[in-house]
Amino acid sequence: MSAVQQTGGGLVSASPSALSSGPFRLVLFALAMGGFAIGTTEFAAMSLVPYFAPALGIDEPTAGHVISAYALGVVVGAPIIAVLAARLARRVLLIGLMTMFAIGNALSAFAPDYGWMMLFRFLSGLPHGAYFGVAALVAADFAPPGRRAQAVSYVMAGLTIATVAGVPVANWLGQIVGWRSGFAVVAVLALVTVALVALFVPRDRAPEGASPLRELGALGSRQVWLTLGAGAIGFGGLFCV
Repeated sequence: MSAVQQTGGGLVSASPSALSSGPFRLVLFALAMGGFAIGTTEFAAMSLVPYFAPALGIDEPTAGHVISAYALGVVVGAPIIAVLAARLARRVLLIGLMTMFAIGNALSAFAPDYGWMMLFRFLSGLPHGAYFGVAALVAADFAPPGRRAQAVSYVMAGLTIATVAGVPVANWLGQIVGWRSGFAVVAVLALVTVALVALFVPRDRAPEGASPLRELGALGSRQVWLTLGAGAIGFGGLFCV
């Protein structure tokens, strides 16, 4: 029997050992690779400010707005994409999000001036939040009920590893090769993720009954707003420090 099987709403485990099976490990690796790419560009961009600021003819405080442009893209993109893409199959959506992310970072690597850099970083941030949301759902659907949190943590590990390995490498490339290489490498990582997702994440169908209006209906729940508020305060404090 295969480790997973398809249902109308997505993918569910067909074996209690699915979390340790070869195919499932490849799925988690593919999803974590996307998190690694996103984490690398999110934090490495800060370390590259001293290098791209003079190249774009701006001072470092102004270059900091480039980081804000990416963050704005994350904030804007996550809810909009979640609503508009509600009827898409998750595998297709993951491929589309990482393709968009790859294009945004590739364009950032060739940005001719400050204005274009701001635009390209904003575009790069749009898929950020939606990717993690969809990747977490895919990982959870794949895992046995008692180990879904563990599966999601494996996906998020890509973001953690990026801060330890990806960011230093991107910073080193920025110093040795040039700041544009840091964004170019992230674009390559995103394309690798696209290939891995296409190869290892099974085809699925769009969630039954999904609609943009139904997605917006969640905003009527006070629990949702409390959760969003707690997350905003926590992450806001983290980045302030």
